[in-house]
Amino acid sequence: MQVAKLFVACFKLGIQQIEIYRVNLAYKEPFRIAPGASTESRNIIVKILTDYDVVGWGEASPSERVTGETPETVVKVLGKIAPKLLGKCPLRIEQDVELMDSLVKGNPSAKAAIDIALHDILGKTARKPLFMLMGGYRTEVLTDITLSIKSPKEMARDAVKAVKKGFKALKVKVGVNPTEDLERIKRIREAVGENIELRIDANQGWTPKQAVEVLNKMEKFNIEFAEQPVPAEDLKGLIEVKRNSPIPVMADESVHSPEDALRLIQAEAVDLINIKLMKSGGILKGRKIAAIAEAAGIPCMIGCMGESDIGIAAGTHLAAAVKNIQYADLDSNLLQKDKLVKKGGIKVKNSMRIFPKQNGLGIKVDDKRLSNPIRIFA
Repeated sequence: MQVAKLFVACFKLGIQQIEIYRVNLAYKEPFRIAPGASTESRNIIVKILTDYDVVGWGEASPSERVTGETPETVVKVLGKIAPKLLGKCPLRIEQDVELMDSLVKGNPSAKAAIDIALHDILGKTARKPLFMLMGGYRTEVLTDITLSIKSPKEMARDAVKAVKKGFKALKVKVGVNPTEDLERIKRIREAVGENIELRIDANQGWTPKQAVEVLNKMEKFNIEFAEQPVPAEDLKGLIEVKRNSPIPVMADESVHSPEDALRLIQAEAVDLINIKLMKSGGILKGRKIAAIAEAAGIPCMIGCMGESDIGIAAGTHLAAAVKNIQYADLDSNLLQKDKLVKKGGIKVKNSMRIFPKQNGLGIKVDDKRLSNPIRIFA
């Protein structure tokens, strides 16, 4: 009865206030991929308050390289969106997303922050963990851990450390130099043995010719899949690599939206798709990508950018909810030394993401860390 009352109240009134916070989250050590290195995540946190005392949290982790966004542009875009959402029902998520898209084109991580907060509210209103409301296919999610680009010897050492911590899957960053990349994989496979899943991510670092050559050489090391081997805009190159690679090819930067997924699938350019909430604009469109891919027999992975526990919780709930999301790379918060969640959150044990008992995203944010919003819309 109480839940029914909450739904009725929400449809009558709705979103009362939106707060915007800015955070810098330092990494435990510099994180290097093919395009460059990072020492921190510069994220924007969104808090949505309803008029029936349910609060939702969301997060944007923008990447100028991938989505063309910065923390500054996210704040600017949220300044356009937030006032228009006041008074809207937070449970009518598809309608709210449609409104955002009508106000601003692109800017997916800014929209993801709102989308995630709305989904958090949905779960809390229904008094259920979010993944159970979206399908509930799994109750835990296996995630890999990412190995930043270093020398082959150092990466082999890091791989062993990760396996000792219980990780059963390793995502290896490559894409700087094909010869060194091959040596990296060789040393890592020798160091961890045959029972650990190895995935590689070139982050657009190879030419099609380089990708075909090095992937054929890597086949003997039992690589699960190769992520974004060529530049995102090189559709012909991606098709060439897929046709000539013995290792399945996954698109990441090439797929932002459901429309992108459909285009690549129709072109027969990929074997798998990496969904990231920061690219898709949030959970709603992430689910649409997964559905399009499932219809074509293309498995998906949920990946991440530089999200904290908030964004990682959202990605994990989606990964658990949907059958076709068969892989997960949900580790960015494990690479950060700064934390925003003081209770709940998605823990990791033996490579498995374990859900808390709390409703919605299942997080309790550190009020001291997020006590001074940079903007308030009410």
